[in-house]
Formats: sequence, C-alpha cells, structure tokens
Amino acid sequence: MKTEQELKDIVKTRYAKIAEQGKTENAASCCGATTPSNKVYNIMMDDYSETDGYVSDADLGLGCGLPTQFAHISKGDTVIDLGSGAGNDCFVARHETGVEGKVIGIDFTPIMIEKARINAEKLGYNNVEFREGDIDNMPVSNDVADVIVSNCVLNLVPNKPKVINEIFRVLKPGGHFSISDIVLVGNLPEALREDAEMYAGCVAGAIQKTDYMQHISDAGFTNITIQKEKAITIPDDILIKYLSQEKINEFNSGDIGIFSITVYAEKPGTKKDKPKVKLADLSNESCCSTDSNCC
Repeated sequence: MKTEQELKDIVKTRYAKIAEQGKTENAASCCGATTPSNKVYNIMMDDYSETDGYVSDADLGLGCGLPTQFAHISKGDTVIDLGSGAGNDCFVARHETGVEGKVIGIDFTPIMIEKARINAEKLGYNNVEFREGDIDNMPVSNDVADVIVSNCVLNLVPNKPKVINEIFRVLKPGGHFSISDIVLVGNLPEALREDAEMYAGCVAGAIQKTDYMQHISDAGFTNITIQKEKAITIPDDILIKYLSQEKINEFNSGDIGIFSITVYAEKPGTKKDKPKVKLADLSNESCCSTDSNCC
C-alpha cells in the first residue's frame, strides 16, 4: 500500500509528462495517463469549444465535466480553480467574473503553472493568477473565494476529506462550489486499483459515490446537489493491459459503474455585498475612463 506522499509523487511526475502531450492523446486516454484508445476519441472530457471564454491553447483534454457551466459565477466574484492545469477553467471563469473579479488557479505541477501563466500573459489577463501548491493545503487564506471549481482533480488526492475541508475553509460564508469528479459504484478489480497509471488516470483514485457525497456533508456543506452525472466507459483496448478477456467481460457486464459527477454545495452563512467597482478602476481594459467620446 503506497503512502499519500508516494501517490502524490506519482501524480506529479505523470502530470509533468501529460503537460507536454497533445489534447487528442489526453482525451483518448484516462485523463492523459494511460495509453490512448484506438476506439474512443473522448473517454472522459466534455466539449468546451462552444463555451464563452474558452482558450484552445489552455485545453489539455484532461477534464471530466464542465463545472464552470454550473458554477453560478457572478460579475466581481473571486473564483478558485483546483488543479488548474494550463488554465482553461480559469479563463472560462474569468469570462463570467469579468474584469471586476479575480480568478486563482492552484496546481502542484510546476510545468502546468508555467504553461498557465504564459497563456494568461498572452491574453493580457491581469486578474488571473496561478499559485503552486497542494489543494489539500491551499496557499490561500480563510474565507477568500465566492466560488470554487475543479475538473477531475479531487480523485487524484489521496485524502479526500482533507481537501474537502480545505474547500470549506477557503470559501466565504455563503460561498459555493461546483466540482466535476470521477466516482465509483461497486469495487474496481484489484489490478486496476493497484496500478499507478490508473491512479494518475483518474480511475484507481476514485472512491465510492456514497462516500464522496458523505465527505461533503461531513465537512459542513449544505444544499448538496448532483448537477450532472454521466457514465464513463473504459475501452477494452485499455483494459486489456490490466485484465484478461474473461475479467474484462465480467467487468463490463457486472454491477461496477464509473461515473463523472458534477456536485454543487454551499458553505453556510450570508454573503457580504461586493464593493462597487469605480469606472477608473477598469481603465486598463476600458476606454471610457480616458475618452468620453468612446462610450
């Protein structure tokens, strides 16, 4: 049985390599970590391409949902993205929060942070920043975020209750999260559960759906809702690396389910009104503060 730190090291090493892979290769595998399937192009991720704020250079094809679509982000919000990768969800969130708000991406892989910062600089987004750190020990103060999003990342963290408690700590009273993740119904075959590649591939690190939801409740969240759920099918040409054909048939016909779920929950409390932004504060992105004729 590997320790929490050993599992984190596996993920960090693997995701440093994934950062250099193409979107097509990542999308055709289990979160970019396994050998791509020849049968299915898009195993887990949803299509972002029609989403406002989408930046193709920041899309590595590693997600398993569209949490920003369900996150109810408002203008002026402070949003934190857990496991921000090359910045895609941060840039989508930035479209929603506007220049009045702030977006913070957290990732523990240095090369991902570097790619995300380069993307933000190219776009000229001064209110999007990326911080290197573990999401179960966030480099963020208490009660900072109005909204937290994450896309297929919590399953990579060995200690799920710890990261969920961190989410509670960092959210403002009355704040909420929308998180897409992989969960299980039934037990995975031992060969899949013990393989490091499948752990980094968002499968072996997933926990039972009932346990996942219970951890959220235990942390103190309210109004817990599953916003979206879809079944995930792992193609046979990936499974054959781990299971015999007999075991594959048994796996596919049994009561084991792998699901992507997007979960919404709120931290109890009442939100304070956001400070109004003066026109002059937006002068770097609006001509109105410098030219009365342009508006």
